[in-house]
Amino acid sequence: MPSEPIEQSGEFTMLEYRTLFVGGVQAAPLSANSITVRSASTGQVIGSVPAASEADVDAAVAAAGRALSDRGGWGGWSPAQRADVLDRLASELEARGEEIAARVAQQNGMPISTALAIEAAIPVAVFRYYAALVRNTEFEELRPGVLGGEAHVRRVPVGVVGAIIPWNYPNLLTAFKVAPALAAGCAVVLKPSPETTLDTYLFAEAVQQAGVPAGVINIVTGGADIGRYLVSHPGVDKVTFTGSTAVGREIGARCGELLRPVTLELGGKSAAIILEDADLALHAEGLFQATLLNNGQTCVANTRILAPRSRYDEVVDFFAEMVKGARVGDPLLPETQIGPLVSDKHRQRVEHYIARGVADGARLVAGGGRPMDREHGWFVEPTLFADVDPGSVIAQEEIFGPVLSVMPYESVADAVRIANDTSYGLAGTIWTADLAAAHEIAHAVDSGTFGINYYMLDPVAPFGGIKASGLGRELGPEGLAACLQPRTTYLPPA
Repeated sequence: MPSEPIEQSGEFTMLEYRTLFVGGVQAAPLSANSITVRSASTGQVIGSVPAASEADVDAAVAAAGRALSDRGGWGGWSPAQRADVLDRLASELEARGEEIAARVAQQNGMPISTALAIEAAIPVAVFRYYAALVRNTEFEELRPGVLGGEAHVRRVPVGVVGAIIPWNYPNLLTAFKVAPALAAGCAVVLKPSPETTLDTYLFAEAVQQAGVPAGVINIVTGGADIGRYLVSHPGVDKVTFTGSTAVGREIGARCGELLRPVTLELGGKSAAIILEDADLALHAEGLFQATLLNNGQTCVANTRILAPRSRYDEVVDFFAEMVKGARVGDPLLPETQIGPLVSDKHRQRVEHYIARGVADGARLVAGGGRPMDREHGWFVEPTLFADVDPGSVIAQEEIFGPVLSVMPYESVADAVRIANDTSYGLAGTIWTADLAAAHEIAHAVDSGTFGINYYMLDPVAPFGGIKASGLGRELGPEGLAACLQPRTTYLPPA
């Protein structure tokens, strides 16, 4: 558990953790190394946690395996019993929601209003959804055979799941992976990102208080080396990863070699298509959410804005006003709309793309620099480019920051062509009063998910991408199915 909080100049409280959550308890790590956690808005150190070693991963995987193999283990619990645990975990997370949101906002710069809505509230809904789903799911069926016999089909837990979580939505994506795995009867070894680790200790507290059996959830904090070790560990039966496409390819290749099931939720470069009849003022809040949520540090962000030629200048002016008017500031203040980026390294990456956009001839309409009133922290001004070539770097590569590109189109078919002219296929939106046309266009865009005058993931529906945006699906019954293995017993004719 943490040491006593250390006050630093009265500006913040530093949290120092000295344990890892393994086998249902806070255990001393098998390494003396540590991870320093910094505030995105000040750059100051706000905490430290152990850096797990390979031996710690071994211990966590072994604890998960024991949780499944012990007589009466988690995999043998009834669906109703597992559902009760999921509901209790949801309640424990709900009780810690405000503190979880505040820790996330400090670490990755997410505005607190976003953190409360997405990092605190939605994970609770995801756990409760899977509790309800598993109570109403049949895991066995007897199928009449076409050859005279019968087939008894059982769906059993896949086993130990290695889950690797990114820093942009750490608790939301933890729920995406842990909730269906637990509902299925699996055990989990969770590796959070080094940038967002302080909140995982609140998650561990909730796990303990909810009565989750020892070893069913284990947490090892570490960097990419520990992630690679977890992916390749012989005791892991399935891997689930959310992060960059480059890392996802590496994980997918390794799992392919091992013939190990894997779910990959990767990058995106989605487009918001604005039709001739779109009421921009009516959809101002939705457009902000679809394009700049979490400071643009969102895989489903619609950072390519496609505008009809007849309304192009109007659309550019609308987004220029939105970007210039966005309230940039301390992520812990409720009025803040754009906070800092997660790290100085990531800010440099985003600034590189901004410079590349200028160098390639795009017109910088707004932003492009660092806020003058923000001396500390990793802030970047919300930035808008116009006259962007659809084939240019800033139109093709995921920037993962508050940088938007407006491009004109000549016809709806042209808009669909531009939207599909990317290696990604994760999200997208259309903005119009013509719902019939919207549905047709939604079906024409090559994307795993799509929104009409709105975009927000919902636990009931499968989420994931095509092309370079990933492999497999999370959420919905499909997310549960991904954590199960079908097994068949053939029975002779009567």
